[in-house]
Amino acid sequence: MRAFVLPREHGAWGLLLVPLVTGAAVALLRGGALVPVLLFLLASVSLFCLRTPVEAALGTSAQRIDSPAERRLVMAAVAGYAAVASLALAVLLWKGNNPGLLPLGAIAAFSFGTQAILRKLGRATRMASQMAGLVGLTSTAAGAYYVATGRFDTTAWMIWTANWLFAANQVHMVQLRIRNAKASGLRERLARGWKFLAGEVLTVVLLVLFFHYRLLPKMSVIAFHPMLLRGAAWFFKKPRPLRVHRLGWMELGFALIFGVMFISGFLR
Repeated sequence: MRAFVLPREHGAWGLLLVPLVTGAAVALLRGGALVPVLLFLLASVSLFCLRTPVEAALGTSAQRIDSPAERRLVMAAVAGYAAVASLALAVLLWKGNNPGLLPLGAIAAFSFGTQAILRKLGRATRMASQMAGLVGLTSTAAGAYYVATGRFDTTAWMIWTANWLFAANQVHMVQLRIRNAKASGLRERLARGWKFLAGEVLTVVLLVLFFHYRLLPKMSVIAFHPMLLRGAAWFFKKPRPLRVHRLGWMELGFALIFGVMFISGFLR
């Protein structure tokens, strides 16, 4: 019954909450307000959870409704999540406050819509669909920063960009390991993972630019190092049995390390 009302992917929880926490923490370090952040957290989590019962109700989920009791539970979850999200957003938008949430929500909705379209096109566009969906998930970084400070400045955009870069690398790394669990030898892994390696190189170039132009603090740039080193090490490791559940928890751990290091860069 729980599978009808709660998202099952713990990795997706990290992709949603780590950006939100980093954006909120940076905002609070700069004198932002806490109450709007809590309301934004409530709205974001409710909307994130809403997807699971909605998909079950529409029949697009792997979890099928087989009894009247399950359908009642699903409809109650849809109504409950929608009510909580609507109430939190209504308070945030009351009397014309936080108007920037409207275009931000439109961008997130567009990214999720693009993800759905690309997903239907088949396996060839699966990675592209995930990258598009990450735009919406990581937008919580900019959203939390905005509602706390009232500003949609360069820092908001950089926190969003940094979280998207990290999340995109994570998703690509997971897909690479799942699809190439039996790949052995440097040559074979380079042949199969050259796109991922190119993404690593592009990330390094962007981080150098961010640091050079002081768009991100030094420690926030260093926060990417564990992820980049982990990705490079894969090309030299010996093949071993893949444990998907363990892989998910490891990636969640990397996300938490990144979040702590990223936030610490803004302490000064």
